[in-house]
Amino acid sequence: MRRWKVLAVVALVALSSASLGMASLGKRTSPKKSKAKAKRVLHVVAFKFKEEATKEQIDKVCRDFRTLKKKIPEILSYKAGVNNSPEKLNKGFKHCFILSFKDVKARDAYLIHPAHKEFGESLGGLIADVFVVDFET
Repeated sequence: MRRWKVLAVVALVALSSASLGMASLGKRTSPKKSKAKAKRVLHVVAFKFKEEATKEQIDKVCRDFRTLKKKIPEILSYKAGVNNSPEKLNKGFKHCFILSFKDVKARDAYLIHPAHKEFGESLGGLIADVFVVDFET
């Protein structure tokens, strides 16, 4: 009788192992992607306006920058603001704009887009200085 119990346990273990093996055969495994996932790009722009730029002119530049999101489909998001840091390290750059893009390719398409070029040309003599920093997230 003891022999039958041992055989039954061995058979049960064998069947369990076989069914687990069969179950894993039915599962689909996705192949590993050969390319790394594209990273979003943040495009940070800061303007230092000339002292003679009026509030109305500055407001227009900010509005025009904001409308680029409607004109350029590669722009995922737009954020803007005026510096309020108590650290006093902004070096005269008061207006900051942050655009996000799906990837570097989308950012590059934005840079050469006619609406972006037109916006840059519209700044005329209002900007004393500008800096741009792009990075992947």
